[in-house]
Amino acid sequence: MNRVLLARLIDLVIVLFGVSIIVFLMIRMIPGDAVAIMLGANTEITPERMAELNRRVGLDRPIIEQYLLWAGSALRGDFGTSLWTGRPVSTEILLHLWPTLELTFLSLLVGAVLAVPVGCLMAQTRGGAADVVMRVSAIAGLTIPSFWLGIVLILLLSSWAPGFASLGYVPFSEDPVGNLQRMVLPAFALALPILANLSRLVRSAMLDALGQDYVRTARAKGLPERRVVYKHALRNALIPFLTSVGIMTGYLLGGAIVVEQVFAIPGLGRLILGAIAERNYPLIQATILVVTAGFVFVNFLVDFLYIVVDPRVRA
Repeated sequence: MNRVLLARLIDLVIVLFGVSIIVFLMIRMIPGDAVAIMLGANTEITPERMAELNRRVGLDRPIIEQYLLWAGSALRGDFGTSLWTGRPVSTEILLHLWPTLELTFLSLLVGAVLAVPVGCLMAQTRGGAADVVMRVSAIAGLTIPSFWLGIVLILLLSSWAPGFASLGYVPFSEDPVGNLQRMVLPAFALALPILANLSRLVRSAMLDALGQDYVRTARAKGLPERRVVYKHALRNALIPFLTSVGIMTGYLLGGAIVVEQVFAIPGLGRLILGAIAERNYPLIQATILVVTAGFVFVNFLVDFLYIVVDPRVRA
C-alpha cells in the first residue's frame, strides 16, 4: 500500500511540474502587454517607464530564468506581488479562496451524497416508471448549463420569495444563517449536473454488481434486500464512483468561475477573470496553479480512497 501511495505522490509532483510550465508559457502568449496596460491606467506611457517596470517585475530577463525564479519562489510560498494592488499574490488568493472552497464543497456534497441513493433506487427499479422518470431527469440535468440554471433560480426566487437573500457572500463565521442562505442556490445550480452524472454512473455500477455471484449468494442466505444492496453490492459499485468524484471536482472548480459571476460571490473565479482583464501575470499564474494543485490533490485523495475500498489495488 505504501508503495502504491508513493507512486501516486511522485505522479502528483510530476503533474504539478508540468502544469507550472504550461501555465507559465501560456500566460506569456496572452495578447497585450501587462506593463503597457498598467502604465496606461496611471500615467503617460514612455519607453523609459516601460523598460523600468519591465526590469522591476522581471520581464526583461530570459524566459527560462523567469520561470526558474518564479518556480523557486512559488515553492517557498512566494508568488510575487500583484501588478495592480501591490499586495502579495498569496494574500490576494487567500482573501478569495474560502468562498470558492465552500461553494465547491457544498456542491460536491449535495451532488455526491444524493447520487448514491438515487442511483441505487434507479438500479432497484430498473425498467419501472421511477427509473424512467429519474433517467430522463438525469439527462435534463446534464444538458442544463449551471449559469443558466442559476439565473432562472434567481428570477424564480425573486418572484416567490422577494425577501430571500440570494446574491453576494457573507462569511460563515459572521452570519451562519445568512451564509447558507446565499449559498443554497449557487450550490444547487452547480451540483445538478454532478448529481445527474454520478447517479447514472451509480445506477450502471449497481446493475453490474447486483448481477454478480456474491449478491445471489447473499440473497440465497436470506439476507434482507436492503442489506444486500447497500452493504454487499454498493461497496463494489463505489469504486468507479470515487474515481468520477475526483474528475467532477475539477469540473466544479471550473464551473464555479461562471457561477460566482452570476451570484456575485467574491471567489477565485472573479479574481481570475479580473486578473486576465488586467494582464496581471503573477496573479493569473498563481491562481491557476493553486486551482490545478487543488484538483490534483483531490485526485490523490481519491486514489487513496480507491485503495481503501478495493484491496486488489494494494497488491
